[in-house]
Amino acid sequence: MSTRMIIQGGRPLYGEIPVSGMKNAALPILFATILVGDVCTLENIPGVSDISISLELLRQMGAQITYLSPTTIRIDTTYIKPGSSPDELVRKMRGSSYLLGAELGRFGHTRIAWPGGCDFGGCRPLDLHLKGFRALGARTEAEGGFISAEVDERPVGGSVYFDIASVGATVNVILAAVMAEGTVVIDNAAREPHIVDLANFLNACGANITGAGTPVIKVRGVTSLRGCTYTIIPDMIEAGTYMVAAAATGGCVRIRSVIPKHVESITTKLCEMGVEVIEEDDSMVVKSTGKLNNVNIQTLYYPGFPTDMHPQFAVLLCIANGIGNIHENIWASRFRYVEELRKMGATIMLDSQNATIVGVERLMGAVVEATDLRAGAALVIAGLCADGMTEIRGVEYIKRGYDSIVEKLRGLGAEISETYVDDNPSEIVQKAN
Repeated sequence: MSTRMIIQGGRPLYGEIPVSGMKNAALPILFATILVGDVCTLENIPGVSDISISLELLRQMGAQITYLSPTTIRIDTTYIKPGSSPDELVRKMRGSSYLLGAELGRFGHTRIAWPGGCDFGGCRPLDLHLKGFRALGARTEAEGGFISAEVDERPVGGSVYFDIASVGATVNVILAAVMAEGTVVIDNAAREPHIVDLANFLNACGANITGAGTPVIKVRGVTSLRGCTYTIIPDMIEAGTYMVAAAATGGCVRIRSVIPKHVESITTKLCEMGVEVIEEDDSMVVKSTGKLNNVNIQTLYYPGFPTDMHPQFAVLLCIANGIGNIHENIWASRFRYVEELRKMGATIMLDSQNATIVGVERLMGAVVEATDLRAGAALVIAGLCADGMTEIRGVEYIKRGYDSIVEKLRGLGAEISETYVDDNPSEIVQKAN
């Protein structure tokens, strides 16, 4: 059996929608609990498949995990066994790469299967991660589908310079450096909010990390950590996705539990397109003005426009007036969703890392396939604003990063449902509400 989404489009979205905890913050923090070797309570955990896979992975490694509520867990990593991560789970998600830094930092050695996750054409290597480990005195190896690293006793202080501001490499070096001997300086570090959240969590556990959120992070090694209670920040990409959905459908939506500063680049582009955005203390109101102007977008590392919002804005440009442009500077192969939007009537021309999008009067419902997490989110938005019915396949990608997306959108008046389909030819079976 597989799952599909069925959307009857053309309904403006109205009402309020809550934003869940950030998946990209929760994942590194979950793996960072390995370093702690104690009991941590984590709040605002999103209910997405990447989290459930991570928890099962940690459980099989020896962690004790208890749900105190649907969004709060207690995790005890005292008896975690290094090098015991189940290969099949590691290969299901990119975030499992954080096992490398966590195990190296606590135990001095690590070995995992090659991580999985969304495929952007083979352009997500781990070379920067391994370069960072070597700067801390580790010997590394990546062959035969496995990655390993080890140090003689503890990672040692040193300087790490990244050629690009990689989020994953920044996370992994922070994890490896927390209990290093001496001070580790990370130059050209990623500045994303989830890097700051990881540093705040580790500091709450007794780490000594300064500069998170800037290009230079200093990690002064400590000998041990302690457990704490910590609340994960809200998901800025989920918030941005619902902001775009409100604009695309011509509705008015209040998105709750948002940190407005985290979505500044998204807000700026929506306003350029003629959408009204009202910033409140911890929420954003997005209101359609009945028109959409074309804009040019370049994806950049934070605080620039996020690559994870590029596919969603492509949908907006598909129904905007005139000709818009998206230039992708992060993942060159991220445009695989374009063919799916073309099935819905979009006019998009591709040239290397550049998409030129000619606005059309409306999109039309079609059977489409999600090729990755954010492409799936874009297809949901396209289905919501299209005429007719859209069937989205590859729903498992969407569930990797969006908590209760069907239920949340229904709460705004969307006509959207999930269906179970027998992988052998048969009729679609409607999921019970």
